Amino acid sequence: MILEHEIPNGSKLYFGNSAKTKRKIENIASTILDDNGFEEIVTPVFSYHQHLSIADDKELIRVNDAQNHSLSLRADSTIDVVRIIEKRLGRNTEQKKWFYIQPVFRFPTEEQYQVGVEFMGEKKLSTVTNIAVDIFNKLEIEPLIQISNIKIPELLVEMFDELSIDDFRHINIEKFLNLKVDWLEKLVYLQYIEQIDEVIKLAPDSIKIELRKMKELCSEISYDNCVLAPIYYAKMLYYDELFFRVIDKNEVYARGGRYKSSELTSVGFAIYTDTLCETLSK
Repeated sequence: MILEHEIPNGSKLYFGNSAKTKRKIENIASTILDDNGFEEIVTPVFSYHQHLSIADDKELIRVNDAQNHSLSLRADSTIDVVRIIEKRLGRNTEQKKWFYIQPVFRFPTEEQYQVGVEFMGEKKLSTVTNIAVDIFNKLEIEPLIQISNIKIPELLVEMFDELSIDDFRHINIEKFLNLKVDWLEKLVYLQYIEQIDEVIKLAPDSIKIELRKMKELCSEISYDNCVLAPIYYAKMLYYDELFFRVIDKNEVYARGGRYKSSELTSVGFAIYTDTLCETLSK
Protein backbone atom coordinates (compact mmCIF):
# COMPACT_ATOMS: atom_id res chain seq x y z
CA MET A 1 0.00 0.00 0.00
CA ILE A 2 1.37 3.43 -1.00
CA LEU A 3 0.35 6.19 1.37
CA GLU A 4 -0.74 9.57 0.04
CA HIS A 5 2.25 11.40 1.49
CA GLU A 6 4.88 9.01 0.12
CA ILE A 7 7.18 9.99 -2.76
CA PRO A 8 9.22 7.55 -4.91
CA ASN A 9 12.60 6.52 -3.53
CA GLY A 10 15.31 8.73 -5.02
CA SER A 11 12.95 11.62 -5.81
CA LYS A 12 13.64 15.06 -4.36
CA LEU A 13 11.51 17.28 -2.14
CA TYR A 14 12.67 20.79 -1.23
CA PHE A 15 10.77 23.13 1.09
CA GLY A 16 11.52 25.91 3.53
CA ASN A 17 15.23 26.21 4.34
CA SER A 18 16.28 23.42 1.97
CA ALA A 19 14.52 25.13 -0.95
CA LYS A 20 16.16 28.41 0.08
CA THR A 21 19.61 26.76 0.15
CA LYS A 22 19.03 25.21 -3.27
CA ARG A 23 18.04 28.57 -4.71
CA LYS A 24 21.10 30.22 -3.11
CA ILE A 25 23.43 27.74 -4.85
CA GLU A 26 21.70 28.27 -8.18
CA ASN A 27 21.69 32.08 -7.82
CA ILE A 28 25.40 32.24 -6.94
CA ALA A 29 26.32 29.89 -9.80
CA SER A 30 24.17 31.68 -12.39
CA THR A 31 25.53 35.11 -11.39
CA ILE A 32 29.15 33.97 -11.67
CA LEU A 33 28.49 32.22 -14.98
CA ASP A 34 26.67 35.24 -16.38
CA ASP A 35 29.59 37.45 -15.37
CA ASN A 36 31.90 35.08 -17.29
CA GLY A 37 29.89 35.35 -20.50
CA PHE A 38 27.81 32.16 -20.27
CA GLU A 39 24.20 32.07 -21.40
CA GLU A 40 21.51 29.79 -19.99
CA ILE A 41 19.81 26.94 -21.84
CA VAL A 42 17.04 24.58 -20.67
CA THR A 43 16.91 21.33 -22.65
CA PRO A 44 13.91 19.00 -23.10
CA VAL A 45 13.21 16.43 -20.42
CA PHE A 46 12.78 13.76 -23.13
CA SER A 47 15.62 12.80 -25.47
CA TYR A 48 16.34 10.39 -28.33
CA HIS A 49 20.09 10.39 -27.74
CA GLN A 50 20.78 9.64 -24.07
CA HIS A 51 22.41 6.30 -24.88
CA LEU A 52 25.34 8.31 -26.29
CA SER A 53 26.31 9.69 -22.88
CA ILE A 54 25.38 6.97 -20.37
CA ALA A 55 27.79 4.07 -19.87
CA ASP A 56 25.05 1.70 -18.68
CA ASP A 57 21.85 2.18 -20.67
CA LYS A 58 19.96 0.15 -18.04
CA GLU A 59 20.01 3.40 -16.03
CA LEU A 60 17.77 5.09 -18.60
CA ILE A 61 14.05 5.58 -17.95
CA ARG A 62 12.57 4.65 -21.33
CA VAL A 63 9.29 5.61 -22.97
CA ASN A 64 7.99 5.75 -26.56
CA ASP A 65 6.76 8.76 -28.54
CA ALA A 66 3.54 8.95 -30.60
CA GLN A 67 5.28 7.21 -33.54
CA ASN A 68 6.58 4.47 -31.21
CA HIS A 69 10.18 5.74 -31.43
CA SER A 70 12.24 4.91 -28.35
CA LEU A 71 13.24 7.84 -26.16
CA SER A 72 14.19 8.37 -22.53
CA LEU A 73 14.08 10.91 -19.76
CA ARG A 74 17.14 13.14 -19.63
CA ALA A 75 19.82 11.21 -17.72
CA ASP A 76 22.69 13.51 -18.68
CA SER A 77 22.70 17.04 -20.08
CA THR A 78 26.11 17.45 -21.73
CA ILE A 79 25.65 15.62 -25.02
CA ASP A 80 22.11 16.96 -25.48
CA VAL A 81 23.28 20.57 -24.96
CA VAL A 82 26.15 20.23 -27.44
CA ARG A 83 23.98 18.41 -29.98
CA ILE A 84 21.15 20.98 -29.78
CA ILE A 85 23.53 23.93 -30.10
CA GLU A 86 25.42 22.39 -33.03
CA LYS A 87 22.55 20.82 -34.95
CA ARG A 88 19.52 22.95 -34.11
CA LEU A 89 20.70 26.42 -33.04
CA GLY A 90 24.06 26.56 -34.83
CA ARG A 91 22.92 28.87 -37.61
CA ASN A 92 21.17 31.24 -35.21
CA THR A 93 23.88 31.77 -32.60
CA GLU A 94 27.65 32.07 -32.32
CA GLN A 95 27.51 31.66 -28.53
CA LYS A 96 29.87 28.92 -27.29
CA LYS A 97 29.47 29.32 -23.52
CA TRP A 98 26.35 27.75 -22.01
CA PHE A 99 25.03 26.74 -18.61
CA TYR A 100 21.91 24.94 -17.42
CA ILE A 101 20.13 24.44 -14.10
CA GLN A 102 17.96 21.34 -14.32
CA PRO A 103 17.54 17.80 -13.01
CA VAL A 104 18.52 14.51 -14.63
CA PHE A 105 16.74 11.21 -14.07
CA ARG A 106 17.99 7.62 -13.68
CA PHE A 107 16.13 4.33 -13.48
CA PRO A 108 14.04 3.54 -11.57
CA THR A 109 13.14 6.84 -9.81
CA GLU A 110 16.40 8.68 -9.11
CA GLU A 111 16.29 12.46 -9.56
CA GLN A 112 19.39 14.66 -9.39
CA TYR A 113 19.55 18.46 -9.70
CA GLN A 114 22.59 19.95 -11.42
CA VAL A 115 24.21 23.21 -12.39
CA GLY A 116 26.03 22.37 -15.62
CA VAL A 117 28.52 24.29 -17.74
CA GLU A 118 29.67 23.65 -21.32
CA PHE A 119 32.32 25.71 -23.14
CA MET A 120 32.10 24.47 -26.72
CA GLY A 121 35.25 24.51 -28.84
CA GLU A 122 37.48 25.24 -25.82
CA LYS A 123 40.43 22.92 -25.06
CA LYS A 124 41.76 24.40 -21.82
CA LEU A 125 40.03 22.62 -18.96
CA SER A 126 41.29 25.25 -16.51
CA THR A 127 38.91 27.82 -18.05
CA VAL A 128 35.94 26.07 -16.48
CA THR A 129 37.72 24.54 -13.49
CA ASN A 130 38.52 28.02 -12.20
CA ILE A 131 34.86 29.00 -12.57
CA ALA A 132 33.90 26.01 -10.43
CA VAL A 133 36.47 27.19 -7.87
CA ASP A 134 34.88 30.66 -7.88
CA ILE A 135 31.45 29.15 -7.17
CA PHE A 136 32.71 27.07 -4.25
CA ASN A 137 34.65 30.04 -2.86
CA LYS A 138 31.47 32.13 -2.96
CA LEU A 139 29.63 29.33 -1.14
CA GLU A 140 32.42 29.47 1.49
CA ILE A 141 33.41 25.82 1.25
CA GLU A 142 36.85 24.35 0.44
CA PRO A 143 36.46 20.87 -1.04
CA LEU A 144 39.26 18.87 -2.64
CA ILE A 145 39.85 18.97 -6.40
CA GLN A 146 41.04 15.63 -7.74
CA ILE A 147 42.66 15.77 -11.19
CA SER A 148 42.84 12.69 -13.44
CA ASN A 149 43.52 11.73 -17.04
CA ILE A 150 41.47 8.97 -18.63
CA LYS A 151 44.20 8.39 -21.24
CA ILE A 152 46.52 6.97 -18.60
CA PRO A 153 44.36 3.92 -17.66
CA GLU A 154 43.72 3.30 -21.37
CA LEU A 155 47.46 3.38 -22.16
CA LEU A 156 48.25 1.08 -19.24
CA VAL A 157 45.73 -1.48 -20.50
CA GLU A 158 47.51 -1.40 -23.88
CA MET A 159 50.93 -1.81 -22.22
CA PHE A 160 50.12 -4.67 -19.83
CA ASP A 161 48.18 -7.74 -20.96
CA GLU A 162 47.40 -8.51 -17.31
CA LEU A 163 45.35 -5.35 -16.89
CA SER A 164 41.81 -4.55 -18.00
CA ILE A 165 39.81 -1.34 -17.76
CA ASP A 166 37.73 -2.99 -15.01
CA ASP A 167 40.84 -3.01 -12.82
CA PHE A 168 40.78 0.78 -12.96
CA ARG A 169 37.03 1.03 -12.47
CA HIS A 170 37.42 -0.99 -9.26
CA ILE A 171 40.82 0.54 -8.33
CA ASN A 172 42.54 -2.83 -8.07
CA ILE A 173 45.77 -1.45 -6.57
CA GLU A 174 47.09 -4.87 -5.51
CA LYS A 175 47.05 -6.07 -9.11
CA PHE A 176 48.98 -2.98 -10.26
CA LEU A 177 51.64 -3.46 -7.59
CA ASN A 178 51.99 -7.18 -8.31
CA LEU A 179 53.38 -6.30 -11.75
CA LYS A 180 56.58 -5.19 -9.95
CA VAL A 181 57.21 -2.19 -12.22
CA ASP A 182 58.94 0.66 -10.42
CA TRP A 183 57.49 3.59 -12.40
CA LEU A 184 54.01 2.05 -12.27
CA GLU A 185 54.21 1.74 -8.49
CA LYS A 186 55.18 5.42 -8.24
CA LEU A 187 52.29 6.26 -10.58
CA VAL A 188 49.86 4.39 -8.33
CA TYR A 189 50.98 6.39 -5.31
CA LEU A 190 51.23 9.72 -7.13
CA GLN A 191 49.06 12.19 -5.24
CA TYR A 192 50.73 15.60 -4.96
CA ILE A 193 52.02 17.88 -7.69
CA GLU A 194 55.45 17.93 -5.99
CA GLN A 195 55.81 14.20 -6.83
CA ILE A 196 54.93 14.35 -10.51
CA ASP A 197 58.36 15.25 -11.95
CA GLU A 198 59.92 12.13 -10.41
CA VAL A 199 57.29 9.94 -12.08
CA ILE A 200 57.66 11.77 -15.39
CA LYS A 201 61.40 10.97 -15.41
CA LEU A 202 60.78 7.22 -15.09
CA ALA A 203 57.58 6.72 -17.09
CA PRO A 204 57.38 5.70 -20.78
CA ASP A 205 57.03 8.54 -23.28
CA SER A 206 53.30 8.05 -23.86
CA ILE A 207 52.63 8.30 -20.11
CA LYS A 208 54.97 11.32 -19.79
CA ILE A 209 52.81 13.25 -22.27
CA GLU A 210 49.62 12.66 -20.28
CA LEU A 211 51.28 13.42 -16.94
CA ARG A 212 52.54 16.74 -18.29
CA LYS A 213 48.98 17.64 -19.25
CA MET A 214 47.95 17.00 -15.63
CA LYS A 215 50.86 19.08 -14.36
CA GLU A 216 49.94 21.97 -16.67
CA LEU A 217 46.31 21.89 -15.52
CA CYS A 218 47.41 22.03 -11.87
CA SER A 219 49.55 25.09 -12.60
CA GLU A 220 46.60 26.86 -14.23
CA ILE A 221 44.08 26.27 -11.42
CA SER A 222 43.88 29.06 -8.85
CA TYR A 223 43.30 26.71 -5.93
CA ASP A 224 45.64 25.13 -3.40
CA ASN A 225 43.59 22.13 -2.31
CA CYS A 226 44.32 19.92 -5.36
CA VAL A 227 45.52 16.31 -5.62
CA LEU A 228 46.36 13.98 -8.50
CA ALA A 229 44.67 10.64 -9.21
CA PRO A 230 46.26 9.35 -12.43
CA ILE A 231 44.75 5.85 -12.31
CA TYR A 232 41.20 6.92 -11.49
CA TYR A 233 38.80 5.98 -14.31
CA ALA A 234 35.69 8.03 -15.12
CA LYS A 235 32.39 6.25 -15.81
CA MET A 236 31.07 8.77 -18.33
CA LEU A 237 31.36 7.75 -21.97
CA TYR A 238 32.35 11.11 -23.42
CA TYR A 239 35.41 12.04 -21.34
CA ASP A 240 38.49 11.30 -23.42
CA GLU A 241 41.36 12.92 -21.53
CA LEU A 242 41.69 15.34 -18.59
CA PHE A 243 38.90 15.45 -16.04
CA PHE A 244 38.38 16.43 -12.42
CA ARG A 245 36.18 15.71 -9.42
CA VAL A 246 35.39 18.08 -6.57
CA ILE A 247 35.05 15.98 -3.42
CA ASP A 248 34.74 16.27 0.34
CA LYS A 249 35.17 13.08 2.34
CA ASN A 250 32.89 10.62 0.51
CA GLU A 251 30.74 13.24 -1.21
CA VAL A 252 31.17 14.35 -4.85
CA TYR A 253 30.18 17.99 -5.32
CA ALA A 254 31.14 18.33 -8.98
CA ARG A 255 32.65 16.52 -11.92
CA GLY A 256 34.03 17.88 -15.18
CA GLY A 257 36.42 17.29 -18.03
CA ARG A 258 37.44 17.58 -21.64
CA TYR A 259 35.44 15.66 -24.22
CA LYS A 260 34.60 15.36 -27.91
CA SER A 261 31.24 15.45 -29.64
CA SER A 262 31.17 15.17 -33.45
CA GLU A 263 34.92 15.89 -33.44
CA LEU A 264 34.36 19.17 -31.55
CA THR A 265 36.54 19.37 -28.45
CA SER A 266 34.84 21.07 -25.49
CA VAL A 267 35.18 21.40 -21.73
CA GLY A 268 32.56 21.47 -19.01
CA PHE A 269 31.45 20.42 -15.55
CA ALA A 270 28.37 19.72 -13.48
CA ILE A 271 27.78 20.72 -9.85
CA TYR A 272 25.56 18.28 -7.95
CA THR A 273 23.13 20.60 -6.23
CA ASP A 274 21.49 17.99 -3.99
CA THR A 275 24.77 16.96 -2.36
CA LEU A 276 25.76 20.59 -1.83
CA CYS A 277 22.37 21.36 -0.29
CA GLU A 278 22.87 18.61 2.30
CA THR A 279 26.33 19.95 3.22
CA LEU A 280 25.27 23.59 3.44
CA SER A 281 22.17 22.72 5.43
CA LYS A 282 24.33 20.96 8.02
